[in-house]
Amino acid sequence: MGKGPNGPGRAEVAEGTFPIRYVTIHGHQIGYRQGGKGPVLLLLHGIAGSSRTWIPAMELLQEDYTVVAPDFLGHGRSAKPAGDYSLGNFANLMRDLMIVLDIERATVVGQSFGGGVAMQFAYQFPDRCERLVLVDAGGLGREVNWILRLITMPGAEYVMPVLFPGVARRLGDRIIRLAERAGFHNVPTTEVWRSYRSLTDSESRLAFVRTMRSVIDPGGQSVSAMDRLYLAERIPTLIVWGRKDRIIPLSHANEALRTAPHSRLEVMAGVGHFPQSEDPAGFVTILKDFLRTSKPSTFSAEDQRDRLLRGAG
Repeated sequence: MGKGPNGPGRAEVAEGTFPIRYVTIHGHQIGYRQGGKGPVLLLLHGIAGSSRTWIPAMELLQEDYTVVAPDFLGHGRSAKPAGDYSLGNFANLMRDLMIVLDIERATVVGQSFGGGVAMQFAYQFPDRCERLVLVDAGGLGREVNWILRLITMPGAEYVMPVLFPGVARRLGDRIIRLAERAGFHNVPTTEVWRSYRSLTDSESRLAFVRTMRSVIDPGGQSVSAMDRLYLAERIPTLIVWGRKDRIIPLSHANEALRTAPHSRLEVMAGVGHFPQSEDPAGFVTILKDFLRTSKPSTFSAEDQRDRLLRGAG
């Protein structure tokens, strides 16, 4: 199982309801949170995020499901090597994590960049994917927030230390604590701050740029799953989107539904890019209804071959 900070095995660090545990895969430390019992839900976060974003939903899901939320390489408590930050490599790592944790199959739930990884996972390992849940997911269209496009410009990594100084981390933490003590707690702002805060660390910053450039260029999202959604035809698919998302537009969800009419779309009013933390109760209600009313997919190599030969048409 590898070693964590507290010794061999699945070492834990005290941190709320779902403490971080560690395993070592391919020589790299992977942090993850796990709890609950029942069918497995693999919860994947977005760029510059971490497994922490899933904690509010995990607390509501743990009674009926085993919830597993990893930190991607380059994110959160996981290692930040100079390596491959492509969707394919992340999907491979999620498969390997499942093997290490003795998980045969899971419903894969991905938010933002994690949605892109979830789709890649379903494409690469359909035998391990029971259902697919895309939450304000990347990889469904070209448009994306202009700030993310700007970060992919040549030389951005040399400017970012000025934009994300360590002093800002300390000041921001102090402001967030004061606001919470005063009773002011805005979840989208907190999520964005956590992302900004992670980028004040040089290793996280470099991993962030590598990850961004693997899926986004100055013109927008450069990787699309739209031409392969037909392969998930036999995998029950739920698309959840915040109507107020200002990072990835709702039009991507509508287009995905037209391309994959077997999917189900749920739009959450008054919610932005982080439904799982902005309205965890509403999000979990939608997710549980989908899980209750759909059956895990069955995989057939012959069927997959026929579908590939037939193509999207």
